[in-house]
Amino acid sequence: MSYPENVFESGERKLIPAVLVYLFREKQVLMIHRNSQISGKVDHHEGKWNGLGGKCEKDESPLEAACREVEEESGFVFDSKNPNSTLKSLGVLQFPNFKPQKNEDWLVFVFSGIIPQSENFKYNETQNEGDLHWVSIDQVLNLNLWPGDHFFIPYVLQGKPFMGTLWYQNQQVVRTWIEEL
Repeated sequence: MSYPENVFESGERKLIPAVLVYLFREKQVLMIHRNSQISGKVDHHEGKWNGLGGKCEKDESPLEAACREVEEESGFVFDSKNPNSTLKSLGVLQFPNFKPQKNEDWLVFVFSGIIPQSENFKYNETQNEGDLHWVSIDQVLNLNLWPGDHFFIPYVLQGKPFMGTLWYQNQQVVRTWIEEL
């Protein structure tokens, strides 16, 4: 029996590893409003509100990517080599065919972190990708989020580990599977 070649092994599809980080302080979460107008750059997330994050770099663990992205986007430093870091793995999400024009599936590692009130954390409110805002936890689901975020953010806000898959078509969710771990 002959099996068809795997689409990832053949190069027909790409799997993009990425991270998404939700930072908490008191009863708020740090969110980025993707409203930046960088000349010549198309932002797939334009107008949406997200946690911090981005693509993993070569030879970088998801935790190292999460720490790097948080520092780049907020200025706050978590040490990926410190086992007592308050940045913790919370879940994994798969997004098949997330960018169909590029034949890209995304695999996103979700983290949460606590910034202690005692921490004198000052951040640059405006980033290359948008503006950072502390948002009340009870208001997060009222923001202009990706439609699929409504399926997993409740787990994030409650600190419950999860994994799942969100299928999009034309930026709308057509199927979901989310499971608490």
